[in-house]
Amino acid sequence: MTTTRKARIARKTNETDITVDVDLDGSGKGTFETGVPLLEHMLDQIARHGLIDLNVKAIGDLEIDAHHTVEDVGITLGQAISKAVGDKKSITRYGHAYVPLDEALSRVVIDLSGRPGLTYEVDFPRARIGDFDVDLFLEFFQGFVNHAQCTVHIDSIRGRNAHHIIETVFKALGRSLRMAVQYDPRMEGTTPSTKGVL
Repeated sequence: MTTTRKARIARKTNETDITVDVDLDGSGKGTFETGVPLLEHMLDQIARHGLIDLNVKAIGDLEIDAHHTVEDVGITLGQAISKAVGDKKSITRYGHAYVPLDEALSRVVIDLSGRPGLTYEVDFPRARIGDFDVDLFLEFFQGFVNHAQCTVHIDSIRGRNAHHIIETVFKALGRSLRMAVQYDPRMEGTTPSTKGVL
């Protein structure tokens, strides 16, 4: 396949100004400027483990808190992934990954179904990682699935360290996304759905 699967999305609201560049057939390189270091660390996991080139620049109302920035990065990333995937012809469509990190283990399953849906079963042993409110991860993933128009099941199977737990989730998201967007030569030119459209 020679199709270029790249996208740029710029999204500006009264709360945030975000630009996301994505290349689904990249090598895992990323640059991140969001003002939220933990979010940048997690976005880097998506890029590296998904072999997706990903550049994210966000200016948000961090003087209030990180909520709008984190949620809107999820929204904009979802829009960029959706645009880059295009008509979904010849792709695998489904992806899954289990990822461990020391005592933590998480599973992410994704379906590029055209139907947004999130099942999020992640419990954290504490409310914050540094000064980051862990509730914001749910906002990120909800924004992502709504705008990537995909179904995602996220399960933290075990873990005691909050950082380890969420890092396994983001690594698994990257790896499952990598599987779902890869080309299946046996599906060349066709849409992986009995409906004929996704």
